[in-house]
Amino acid sequence: MPEATKVQRLPAEQLFQNEIDALIAAEKHPVPTGWRMSPRSVLTYICGGRVGDTVITPKYIGHQRLVEIAISTLVTDRALLLIGEPGTAKSWLSEHLTAAINGDSTRVIQGTAGTTEEQIRYSWNYAMLIAQGPSPAAMLKSPVYRAMEEGAIARVEEISRCASEVQDALISILSEKRISVPELGLEVPAQKGFSIIATANTRDKGVNDMSAALKRRFNIVVLPAPETIEEEMEIVRTRVEQLSAGLDLSAQLPAGEVVEKVCTIFRELRSGQTLDGAQKLKATSGVLSTAEAISLLANSMALAGSFGSGDVTDRDLAAGLAGAVIKDEEKDKLAWKEYLQNVMKKRGSRWHGLYKECQELL
Repeated sequence: MPEATKVQRLPAEQLFQNEIDALIAAEKHPVPTGWRMSPRSVLTYICGGRVGDTVITPKYIGHQRLVEIAISTLVTDRALLLIGEPGTAKSWLSEHLTAAINGDSTRVIQGTAGTTEEQIRYSWNYAMLIAQGPSPAAMLKSPVYRAMEEGAIARVEEISRCASEVQDALISILSEKRISVPELGLEVPAQKGFSIIATANTRDKGVNDMSAALKRRFNIVVLPAPETIEEEMEIVRTRVEQLSAGLDLSAQLPAGEVVEKVCTIFRELRSGQTLDGAQKLKATSGVLSTAEAISLLANSMALAGSFGSGDVTDRDLAAGLAGAVIKDEEKDKLAWKEYLQNVMKKRGSRWHGLYKECQELL
């Protein structure tokens, strides 16, 4: 078995290598320092199109102007901050931007409560440090450090999950465009092309609010949730197809009707009303994002392939729906019961099978 097929999740630059190579080969526009293709080609890679005989699949389905703003920010010396609700493709867009621009999306710092300043700047191999003292060989460079040296882009995921003192380590880096290493008496300047793409979740607002000083160092792009159910269905369908290609699910892709049902349920519970606006609903504590809809359908495919006929049925769908909706046992269970009785049950024969399977699991 080829090594690539053993990897559970390939980075974007490997998964879409043919598209990136085709765009680079056909390049006709000026390419900024440190980039592999022009901003116009990056836009084509992200939003889709055609170059020669190669079809470029859309990586982000939404407002093209927002993508243009994000790309043009990275041409300047400003960093980029992508903000949005969970599941609005912040990390997905961040990964694909760096894949297209640098051909390497793996310079990533995952923000958590345990992220330290050393992970932003640099740390040491302490065995070598004790034995030999400070030296370049004993230094462990962070993804940001390496990006500065190489004139590339580093990614900081969920920056608002990091403690304030960790966030503040980025202020001097983004202002001065250099890292100081006092142990070695070094000042490491950033090469042309260096930037940072950070993502922040609006549901984490108030956890570790970014300071005004740090926010000023970023151009902020807010990624909205899909405006229409058709747009959300297209996103879900595309991502489920891409996700299932790398997994041994032994199942058919969900039919359009299945995708429509999941997106309808999620949008209605998310907004607190039916799609036609005629009926108010109890909102649930969960986000019920587009990303969760994708995960739910992938899990339904796994059930159908492992224990069913290979086609996603109402029974497979119902198994994941209850877990996706009911996060807080009392409040969410009550909201889900009312939705089943007052909405799904009254929608006729097309929804009867799913209603029946969901009722059995309560």
